Amino acid sequence: MSASDSGGRPVAANRKALHDYLVLRRLEAGISLKGSEVKSIRQGQIALTGGFARFEGRNLVLHVNIAPYQCGGAFNHEPDRPRNLLLHRREMARLAAELEQKGLTLVPLSCYFKRGMVKIELGLCRGKRRSDRREQMKRRDAEKEAARASARRG
Repeated sequence: MSASDSGGRPVAANRKALHDYLVLRRLEAGISLKGSEVKSIRQGQIALTGGFARFEGRNLVLHVNIAPYQCGGAFNHEPDRPRNLLLHRREMARLAAELEQKGLTLVPLSCYFKRGMVKIELGLCRGKRRSDRREQMKRRDAEKEAARASARRG
C-alpha cells in the first residue's frame, strides 16, 4: 500500500466551502467511480470547489468535476457526470430528513484515499451571510492580536 492510500493527507480540499458555509455536521461517503476517474483523482485532478450533492430519486448524487485522465485515450470518462455516493440506508434516510430543512445543503469538503478506496468528506452546511463572515474575520483578528500581545510579554 502506498503512502497516498494510508488515509492521511487529502487529495483535494474545498477551502472555499469552509469560508462560505457553516458546517453543521461532517460525514464520510464512498463514491462510485470508473477506472479512469480513480487514476485522475490519484493525480489530484478533481475540483471540489463549486461541487454539491443532492438526492435524485432515491440516490444521493455528487456533482464535481474530475478532469479526464491524461493517458485514458478513447476509454476516458465524462468530466461532469453525476456520480453516486455510497452510504448506508439509515444514513441516507437521516440525511434526507435533515436536507428537508430550509437553507441546508451538502457540500464536498475533501477527497482522500482510505484503504485504496476514494472517500469524500461531505459537510451538511448552512450558507453564511456577509455579516457572519465579517464577524468571523473580526474574531480571528482579535485572536491573532491576543497571541501577539502574549508573545511580547513573555
